[in-house]
Amino acid sequence: MSYLTHLECGYCGSTFNAETLHTVCPKCGKPLLARYDLESVKKSLGRDDLIERVASLWRYRELLPVREDANIVSLGEGYTPLIHAARSGARLGMERLFIKDEGLNPTGSFKARGLCMAISRAKELGVTEVVIPSAGNAAGAMSAYAARAGMKAHVFMPSDVPLPFRLECAAYGADVHLIDGLITDCGREAHAQAEKNRWFDVSTIKEPYRVEGKKTMGYELAEQFNWILPDVVIYPTGGGTGLIGMWKAFDEMRELGWIDGVLPRMVCVQADGCAPIPRALAAGDEFASPWEDAHTVAAGLRVPQAIGDFLILRAIRESNGTAIAVSDNALIVSQRAMATEEGIFACPEGGATLAALENLLNSGAIARNETVVLFNTGTGLKYP
Repeated sequence: MSYLTHLECGYCGSTFNAETLHTVCPKCGKPLLARYDLESVKKSLGRDDLIERVASLWRYRELLPVREDANIVSLGEGYTPLIHAARSGARLGMERLFIKDEGLNPTGSFKARGLCMAISRAKELGVTEVVIPSAGNAAGAMSAYAARAGMKAHVFMPSDVPLPFRLECAAYGADVHLIDGLITDCGREAHAQAEKNRWFDVSTIKEPYRVEGKKTMGYELAEQFNWILPDVVIYPTGGGTGLIGMWKAFDEMRELGWIDGVLPRMVCVQADGCAPIPRALAAGDEFASPWEDAHTVAAGLRVPQAIGDFLILRAIRESNGTAIAVSDNALIVSQRAMATEEGIFACPEGGATLAALENLLNSGAIARNETVVLFNTGTGLKYP
């Protein structure tokens, strides 16, 4: 069963009934977060209870928002491997470097985690038609889970996204609309069409449950490291749902008594052609102003402004982490290194994490004897 109790605005703290369909907070327009009765979870579920459970993200059933099993829309997502990057580590003088490979999710990226949860909960609350703006992987994941749930899917994508992303969405039966512009332009059009046609908008952080799917990456890290978290997590950040979700998971696990001690330093990686979070962090700002002329070969990082920017910045600051921008050339070189050294054909966004690590080692921000996890968020096969 789910121990979901209510929704809470991540900014103003207002609370709302979780059994009503919501997007953002109606009071301040900021993201809503799912909250649980963690005291009851603590009494009914312990770490050891997970050992025999299904090898998917649904092993954390009590801490996920879907009430009835019949409403779960699953393709076997989650519980991805944590790989010891021995050869890359040896080159960098590190013994404890790991890669969490999200490219092995059902639709080839970490987006499967968030969209399986969003679609499952939307199904439970009576939604039959969904819409998403996406630079690629999120659209493919939504289209797949919507198809499995029997929902109609509408996708708005920048016209210059790699062709495999468009073909994937069309194969799942989604209506694909190409927009001349960036993901923010797609978002405006998707929102307008959602209002006009009464479609449910599952944009990043604009509904409460994609974060809940993504937070399972944090639970898996803890479990795979035998409940002792790494020193540093390096994460490629566009909309930031994964980073926000993992930080939420660490907080929940600490309250459950599953982990203790110092939490990982969260490192946000962006491309230097679209780096609103590093700029805002350096300026001491609470929010990140829009990035002008956003450009990068890493489509998932081309997000000029994230609605959850304040939550990303909050997690970085609370963890004593940082945000860093890398060049397209550096992330492509590192993408190739991850393939030749570790046999992982990462997406460009995943390559950005290795490039960031090298910069942070050279600056002394990360010590070579620390335990570091790089997140490869998707397969490189969709980026011809």
